[in-house]
Amino acid sequence: MLHYQIEFDDYRQHLIHVTVRFLADPTQVLSLPTWIPGSYLIREFSKHIEAVRAYDEDGRQLKIQKFDKNHWRLFNTDHELITVEYDVYAYDLSVRGAYVDETRLYVNPACVCLGLDGQEHKEIELELFLPDELKHFQLATGMASKSLVKGRYTLKAANYAELIDAPFELAEQTRFTFEANGIAHEFVVSGKHQMNAARMQQDIEKICATEISMFGSAPFKNYTFMTMATGNSYGGLEHPNSTSLISPRDDLPKANEPVEPSKDYQRFLGLCSHEYFHSWLVKFIRPENFANYDLNREGYTSLLWIFEGFTSYYDDLILLRSGVINQDSYISLLKAQIDRYLQNPGRFVQSVSESSFDAWVKFYRQDENSNNAGTSYYNKGCLVALCLDLGLRLRGSSLDALMRRLYENAQNGIQVNERTIYELCKELTGDDWSEQINHLINTTDELPLDQLFPEFGLSYTLKNDKSLPLGVKLVDKPEGVLIQSARRDGAAAKAGLSANDVIIAIDGLKATTKLVEKYSKQEGTYTVYAFRRDEFMQFEVQANGVVLPEVELKVEDQAKAEKWFNA
Repeated sequence: MLHYQIEFDDYRQHLIHVTVRFLADPTQVLSLPTWIPGSYLIREFSKHIEAVRAYDEDGRQLKIQKFDKNHWRLFNTDHELITVEYDVYAYDLSVRGAYVDETRLYVNPACVCLGLDGQEHKEIELELFLPDELKHFQLATGMASKSLVKGRYTLKAANYAELIDAPFELAEQTRFTFEANGIAHEFVVSGKHQMNAARMQQDIEKICATEISMFGSAPFKNYTFMTMATGNSYGGLEHPNSTSLISPRDDLPKANEPVEPSKDYQRFLGLCSHEYFHSWLVKFIRPENFANYDLNREGYTSLLWIFEGFTSYYDDLILLRSGVINQDSYISLLKAQIDRYLQNPGRFVQSVSESSFDAWVKFYRQDENSNNAGTSYYNKGCLVALCLDLGLRLRGSSLDALMRRLYENAQNGIQVNERTIYELCKELTGDDWSEQINHLINTTDELPLDQLFPEFGLSYTLKNDKSLPLGVKLVDKPEGVLIQSARRDGAAAKAGLSANDVIIAIDGLKATTKLVEKYSKQEGTYTVYAFRRDEFMQFEVQANGVVLPEVELKVEDQAKAEKWFNA
């Protein structure tokens, strides 16, 4: 067994002290992942490792040398009992990193616990030591844990892969437990908040039970939701039997939360539903090349439209099926997804399979050109899932049935490759789906939503009442009007204006966003004065805006709609 010890005495300086004890191989290499499963970006966690030291069992210091960005080599160990110590700077308030201060101790072991090459299969014991003033903190984690002494916890992991995919939090927490389909769940919230815990429990129980029922069983024996309430941060990361969430505190249910959840609360419920669904799709059902992660380099796949897209389709649909939101709310959420897709010019540039493959270099590195050059495998993937579901239902099956097949395959050790969805669609319907699926995922052609919705009792109407002035997103600043992004098909970009330019005047008048909107509705050409960096520039702009299409969805035939909405 490998033994890790984590101490938090220097939490005020945001430092974690880590000690690792192990029987070393003759020339032992230690390493730290460069990315965390579920978040497709090289994050270089090793940059936060400080003062690595190694000692033999007699306390003599040994040579330990770093030989690339995330690997260290021990010399002349000869199977001795070795101790390695180091500090980790932990001030990343996200679901992917580590964060310690006087309010919260949060650790993703992937960015804190050095692994031992060649010993990844060994069982792991992780001991946590809290300083006296923080011993009242409670522990939340998906790992097996126990505490015999206040302020000291022992966690267990079957191997290194399990360790680095099981974050833990120590903090003052609001918590409740419940069962869904006989499985124990725990819901934990830290940070300042006024959550209506009774309402949260009522709704999350329904969501969890609905998802388990859809698949028929769960790939976990217990589950933990960990939520950090903040002012405006938002995000989530899935793990095999837990999830880390970070949410605006205003998104949590309030004491007077209406029967139909508010828009803010719907957003949080959708986040919970999304990350919980990942326990099946991503953590258990995986792309073939993710069956065993290589966390030293990027793991490319063109299938994130399945793993994130399908999950994004089901997260809101599950809210409807569970009875947590009503049909009108679901239609509104679906409309928002479609509008986002229609208003993204990059959908004509990049296919959803290309978007999946490029996640490492594009999706997680958004810039002012992202909306022009790419599409989201979350957003378009969600609508691809919708098209597949409706298409399968027209042929006597459903995406639910396909998901259950994926789950059964994974239970038998069969994971997902480039042909899996094609093959399962054919198995479920008897038809060849090659042309339809290729159209959905490998082209930039429009999705056939207008053809599919009427088959299920919904009218689908495009409206062009909204426009983006000059094709730019703007924000007022003290120095002028900042262009946040510029669409290539907009008047501003065609005139030469670019993202990060600061408009200071139009035809001699001090610029404001309202003035820009006013001029964009007028005919003719006008002069725009702006700064690019510290250089003053002048542009002749032809007045117009970029049309932002919106969809209007209406249920015309309730009986037909329910054949889709219901499981």
